[in-house]
Amino acid sequence: MESIASFSALAAGIMIGLGALGAGVGIGILGSKYLEGLARQPELDGVLAPRMFLMLGLTDAVPIIAIAFAAFLMFANPFLDQGKPAETEASTAATE
Repeated sequence: MESIASFSALAAGIMIGLGALGAGVGIGILGSKYLEGLARQPELDGVLAPRMFLMLGLTDAVPIIAIAFAAFLMFANPFLDQGKPAETEASTAATE
């Protein structure tokens, strides 16, 4: 039971860390390509900026979803019941 909780905490940390790392790299590449395109053709600023911000929002959604899954694992973990033996009606009636 304790190993399930500790592995869940480890999984939550890895999800948040890799989500943040991937989003950071993706946003860095997105920003550099936007500036590169803007330097080549400055007149396309009105076209490129909304698309860049749309992709920025979609890229930011990844770590937010990872935080939601990590919170689910930490506070409403469905795997914690895996280590407990199943209670049957016969065992509960015998103890009463």
